[in-house]
Formats: sequence, C-alpha cells, structure tokens
Amino acid sequence: MNAPERTAAFMLDEDNGEQKIQYAPSTKVPNAGTFTFNKEDHTVGNLLRMQLLLDSNVHFAGYMMPHPLINSLTMTVQTSATHIAPLDVVKNALDDLQSETVSLGESFERGLREWHEKEGERGMRSREL
Repeated sequence: MNAPERTAAFMLDEDNGEQKIQYAPSTKVPNAGTFTFNKEDHTVGNLLRMQLLLDSNVHFAGYMMPHPLINSLTMTVQTSATHIAPLDVVKNALDDLQSETVSLGESFERGLREWHEKEGERGMRSREL
C-alpha cells in the first residue's frame, strides 16, 4: 500500500537525524524566535501558547500547523525584555506544564482511590441488607 507507517505521525525518525524541537532566532523582530515542534499537533501547541501568554515577559506567542497532513507545528515567541530570551520562556513554560501534569495525575489518582474506598463501603453496606 501507499500509506505511511502508522507510527510516522508520532515517532521521530532518529536514524535520519529528526529532532523533536528546532529553534531559529528572528532576524527581523528583536527578542523573537521560531520553534518547530516535530510530531506534535494542536494539543501541545495550544497548551504551550496559553502557558506562554501567562508569562509577563512574553509579548507574543502564536502557533500554526503548516498543513493537516504534516505532523509538526511552528510557534513564534517574542519576549518583551532583552534580558530574557525566547528559549528561556519556552523552557519555563514547558517546565510549568510538566508540573501541572504531574499535579493533575496525582489529584486523579487520589480521587480514584477515594472513589474506590467509597464504593467498597457502599458495596459492603448493600451486602449487609
């Protein structure tokens, strides 16, 4: 068949030197740069953009998907101060998102344990009747 491998949409081709993130500083706009995230989609793009916009050092953050069949996104970031680079604010945003993800996972696990405990008590009461 002429179809690409199913894993081509989300796995990097490391044998051909494909990298997850590439960065190119802007030559036209000060304190700006363009990031290319390979094998990512709107999920990561929107999360990262929203997290970047929470940072007071970020003047602009936007992303686009070059084409629906191309599994990469391009994000442009401009900082408002010369003392902090786009690379730094993106790294901080990714760290913050990772912390939020860990916190969300812990909250979910805690809630699931509590639910199982309640269901266990409820099940025991119904057996007693």
